[in-house]
Order: sequence, then C-alpha cells, then structure tokens
Amino acid sequence: MRQNPSFAMTDPAELRRIIELNPWATLVSDAEDGLVASHYVMLLDDGRDDLTVVGHVGRPDDLIHGLGEREILIAFQGPHGYISPGWYGDVQAVPTWNHVSVHLSGVPEILSDAENLRVLERMVDVFENRMPSPRGMWQLPNDEAFVHRLAAGTVGFRLTPARIVAKRKLSQNKPAEIVDEVIAALEGDAAHADPALAAEMRRARDERRGSRS
Repeated sequence: MRQNPSFAMTDPAELRRIIELNPWATLVSDAEDGLVASHYVMLLDDGRDDLTVVGHVGRPDDLIHGLGEREILIAFQGPHGYISPGWYGDVQAVPTWNHVSVHLSGVPEILSDAENLRVLERMVDVFENRMPSPRGMWQLPNDEAFVHRLAAGTVGFRLTPARIVAKRKLSQNKPAEIVDEVIAALEGDAAHADPALAAEMRRARDERRGSRS
C-alpha cells in the first residue's frame, strides 16, 4: 500500500480499534506457485497491548502459504466508500474512494495445539456473546471429540508485525467546509450514503481540530 504522509495512521490505539472492529482480514503470501490470498478472522492477542494478532487457517492453507516459514501480509479493511465530486460543490473535481486500511507484515509463529484451541474458543466467544442466547464452542450438542476433531483441521498462528503500514484517507486534503459537506452527504439517505464511513470521517476531522487547538 503506497503511503502518503497526509493520510498516515500511526496511533497504536487507533490501529487496534480498526482491527478490533474489522476482524475479517485478507492474508497474503508469496508462495511457491506465486501470490496467494486467503480470508480469515483475526483477533488482537489479548495477552499483548501492541498490534500482535492471532488467528488460524484451515488445512492445507498452512502449507499453501508456507505458514511460519515466510513473511505474510495481513490486511484489515475499515469503513470505505464512494465519494461523489458533486459533494464538493461547484468546483473542478473527480470521484474518489475514502477508506481506512491497516497492513501488518511479518513471519508468523505457529501455535501449539493447546494455544490454537484457546484462540478458537475465544474467537467463538467474541462473536457468539453478542447473541441473545450465546452458544459456546464446548456447549452441547458439541462434545469434546467433536471440538478436538474440528480444531485438528486448523493451524493457529500469532503474528507480531515487523512492519506496519496504515492509511486513513478521509478527505484530509480538502478544506474543512468540504469535509463537513461530505460527512453530511454520507449521513443522509441518498445514493452512496454510508453512516460508518461518515463516523470515521467525523472522528478524523475532530482529531485534527483537537490537535490544532
């Protein structure tokens, strides 16, 4: 991802927030047969306060990616959407796409079977606990043999990134009044409205205003 200093995202707390809110990630590696990409849920390592993430792949994706043997890139995609030039007013303009993206790169550590099982259990709980009647991984009708059989079909890993590239392209290069107009359009009910992207733009705008005061 090409970085532009105006759009760079460097606050670790903000990066953790984006990862936590957008756990469905793309895993990319340069494999023996060329580039390969897979899509899996990733979570921040709850035993760390940095950008270390944990996850798993299904077999044989571990072999396809050479997991643990070579560098991988994990891409997290936050809110993103189309920005119409009509929202800029009567000025020369072209469309663009606003987005928030976080890329983590490094060589992952393969988890032990016990560690992988704990990560899988936590992953289920993170999402299932939002349900009105949560159903945990060990809850009936699942039994121990069933859980261990499914876990055996996965390979867990932990990635402490050696390189981090994060970008928040949210119209920071536009005048404040145009940013406000774009936010209002995204919060409306017309085509391309996107409340999540509007909220992210508002967050970035308020952060800039706060840093100037």
